[in-house]
Amino acid sequence: MKRKKCYIVFGAAIVLAAAAVTAVFVDRYYKSLEKSEILKIGVLVYKEDDTFVGGIVDEIKRQGKEYEREMEGRFRLDFSYAEENQSIQNEQIDKYLSLDYDVLCVNLVDRTEAAIVIEKAKAADVPVVFFNREPVPEDLQQWDKLYYVGADARESAVLEGLLVVDYYKKYPERLDKNQDGVIQYVLLEGEIRHQDSLIRTEYSIQTLVNAGLSLERLDGGIANWVRSQAEALTAQWLKEYGSDIELIISNNDDMALGAIDAIEDWYISFSNIVGIDGTPKGLEAVESGKMIGTIVTGQEDYARVILDLAKRMAAGISLDGLDIREDKSIRIPMYSINSDGEIRRLEEEGKEEN
Repeated sequence: MKRKKCYIVFGAAIVLAAAAVTAVFVDRYYKSLEKSEILKIGVLVYKEDDTFVGGIVDEIKRQGKEYEREMEGRFRLDFSYAEENQSIQNEQIDKYLSLDYDVLCVNLVDRTEAAIVIEKAKAADVPVVFFNREPVPEDLQQWDKLYYVGADARESAVLEGLLVVDYYKKYPERLDKNQDGVIQYVLLEGEIRHQDSLIRTEYSIQTLVNAGLSLERLDGGIANWVRSQAEALTAQWLKEYGSDIELIISNNDDMALGAIDAIEDWYISFSNIVGIDGTPKGLEAVESGKMIGTIVTGQEDYARVILDLAKRMAAGISLDGLDIREDKSIRIPMYSINSDGEIRRLEEEGKEEN
């Protein structure tokens, strides 16, 4: 079957319109700075080798360099990695605050420890843009200079479930291989403490149930978003359940790729796998028919919104026009893409699936 390359970024006009409208005002503010003044933004990341977050950080670096050139060196981004240790991240925050950074962009190690970060930033009157790893709702309400940028975990899970539903409607014999009317599946989950893992697990399965599919969970396990851990789990399941496995649901693309690694090691033909993130390697797997599909969230959009919000807050410029929800978050648009090259977005259907 001929597959279309449909790696597009949709919805950019919706997400980035506010940035285009006010960018000129932000630029005027920074260009009015004295030559000795430099806008400094610290970016703190929970670990260095996360594929999806690393893609966002790479985009922040790329866009930051462009802006640094435009501002003739009066714009600076610095990056720190906590290697999954919140105490280390807290020390990094102390360092940035002691050096009078203007804004902090924080990818938390532990979302339940956000209050400590907020207390430090508030005492120094330094705004914080949290991203990807969302603080608990109560913490974001503590201060008016706190915001969160991220994808809607529930929406991504619904889209992932719909990938399976659509596939079953088109190719029922490929999914229900033993023709018993029940889909036997295994589930690869992210971190225990990450809200996206919990939400993606719940709503991907609920979407299948709501669509009328009968399910049997054979097994599931925590692979912490990591490809090698997912490979090890999948190998264990293949040994235990073999051809009884009809579907592998993964909370992200890296773990889905780990499942593919295990399958290829076993020299079997199996592609009933879905993931989330739309990483380059994930998209390659979808295009090559090794996965049913994935959910794409534009890392370029992610980075642009993070930087735009940070620059506005540093400049004291109004946030009017940004698509900020009542919970003080900005959500990045997403869409699903399957191995037939078909794209689906929930906005087109009024989010009625769940």
